[in-house]
Amino acid sequence: MGRRKHNSAEARKEANKTLYIAKLMNNPTSPRKTRLVADLVRGVDVDKALGILQYNPRESAPKMRKLILSAVANWQAKNEGKRMEDSQLYVKQIMVDEGRTMKRMRTAPQGRGYRIRKRSNHITVILGSRVDEAAATAITETEK
Repeated sequence: MGRRKHNSAEARKEANKTLYIAKLMNNPTSPRKTRLVADLVRGVDVDKALGILQYNPRESAPKMRKLILSAVANWQAKNEGKRMEDSQLYVKQIMVDEGRTMKRMRTAPQGRGYRIRKRSNHITVILGSRVDEAAATAITETEK
């Protein structure tokens, strides 16, 4: 690997140390319905996002709440002794990608069959810490 690639890879690794990721694969809900819930919590603090999801009536809200709690547990595993409130965790990114589609047939009149597509999705939640990002930007500004 070249020196330039190596340096950029090292920089990416350092940046990813402040991110805390959780994934849910093959969630049996259509991506369009899940994106409506994801848009509610994107960029919001974790405590507020958990409150929004707890009282949201949509089907994917409890699954997304559980996913955010999993990402918080990943944060706690890396940061022993720190409080979540002090680091100001927030939902940095939330992506809903299309998963596999199961194709089924439904009976129709006159011996026909209509195709049904049962969609699924993959949800990725990335938490960030506002305190860590502020410290990282301060360090990069002093290097310039």
